[in-house]
Amino acid sequence: MDFMPNAITGIVFLAALAAAGWQFALYGLLGSVVGTATAYAFALDRSLVSAGLRGFNGTLVSLAFAVFLGAGHLSTVLLAIGASVTVVVVTSALATVLGTWNIPTFTMPFCIMASVMTVAAPSFSRVWHQGPALAGLPEAASGATSLTWEQLWHGFFADFGQIFFMPQWYVGLIFLAGITLASRLAGAMACVGSAVAIFVAWGMGSPTEGIAEGLMGYNSVLVAMALCGVFLVSGTWSFAYAVLGAAAATGLTAAMTAFFAPFGGHTFTWPFVLTSLVFVAAVPAIPRLRRT
Repeated sequence: MDFMPNAITGIVFLAALAAAGWQFALYGLLGSVVGTATAYAFALDRSLVSAGLRGFNGTLVSLAFAVFLGAGHLSTVLLAIGASVTVVVVTSALATVLGTWNIPTFTMPFCIMASVMTVAAPSFSRVWHQGPALAGLPEAASGATSLTWEQLWHGFFADFGQIFFMPQWYVGLIFLAGITLASRLAGAMACVGSAVAIFVAWGMGSPTEGIAEGLMGYNSVLVAMALCGVFLVSGTWSFAYAVLGAAAATGLTAAMTAFFAPFGGHTFTWPFVLTSLVFVAAVPAIPRLRRT
């Protein structure tokens, strides 16, 4: 998920989920095992499977089901398993289509599955355990906009944890350690993405409660990593490109939150997916930038 095909980093991520709650670690492991086993059963490219490229969406999908449907229900476990299988098919389909233009799928398979789940779940009484589904028109931002020092550093680390739906700053700190363990450049760019998101969100007057919980920055973290060192060769120009992308993702996060609000959906990593699709697709037309 964080572009790091490193087994030790995966163990650190699992520890971070366990720090948030043992059930989240189990769901994350479940999604990874089911997704990877499905990919092997379908005889997909073993190099892609062993690098985790056909299993990470299963991890995210399984975690999303645990967080939004409740981890303690048998229905959630069964649906998480089914979705972790299905997302492998969705990933293969998107890889076939986007591969024509040499564009990765990012986390789009997860976003599709998770969006369908959150929109559809309230229609099924044996699936939805959260009470009446609430939806309405987006409202103007409200709340304090002055950022305290505690909110600042909490938000900085929470941006990493929210990639996996975990708002605790200490969980985010463990995730950042795992990323940096695999690549110091990736860890540095993750920090850049978080800092840019906080500055842009605060500068535009976003309520600081959401900033402190990492809701405005996790997509920017992923975009910054993707555009400098992962999908683009690192350098001065790609660094500036990544900063621009991280800022764009922050604005798009607010837009997509408002877009999904009327029908009870969630933003997930759609801003990261859409921003990265556009910025990566533009690279062949920009001589200053090079794909990895």
